[in-house]
Amino acid sequence: MKILKGRVYKFGDDINTDIIYPGKYLSITTDREEMARHCFEMVYPDFLKQAKPGDIIAAGKNFGCGSSREQAATSLKYFGISAVVAESFARIFYRNAINLGLLVLECPGIKGLVEHGDTLEIDLKRGIITNIRTKKSLQAIRLPEFVMEIIDDGGLIPHLRKRLRINQAQGG
Repeated sequence: MKILKGRVYKFGDDINTDIIYPGKYLSITTDREEMARHCFEMVYPDFLKQAKPGDIIAAGKNFGCGSSREQAATSLKYFGISAVVAESFARIFYRNAINLGLLVLECPGIKGLVEHGDTLEIDLKRGIITNIRTKKSLQAIRLPEFVMEIIDDGGLIPHLRKRLRINQAQGG
């Protein structure tokens, strides 16, 4: 059973890709670690000083709206964010995150469950998200097994490479 635990950084509704990763850094496309150093830079400059790998982002509705650029999800993944839990996601951000191997979970009511700085425990098998401080839990929308395989493999490209190796090893 896979359990994640991390400190929460709470955001509101309609967090767009420019807030997550400022457009002025779009020229940085090959250095993912450098991209990660600009997460939330314009609206939350202390994020980079305070957040740690393994932390969790909790947000309201429509997280990742705006442009379809994958740099927003890339910067979060390479910063080390272990999961983004939101009431809902912009569909393109959601798919970009999965393709990159960033765990994204939809969880109606998450904004009311957490405060900034709380610790969440996420039971991925059951889809249960628990606030350690309050002991209250919510049911997230569980990801299908094939999506969890993509996440576990580190994204769509590593997943497809793994499947190709397996098929080749089996004589396919």
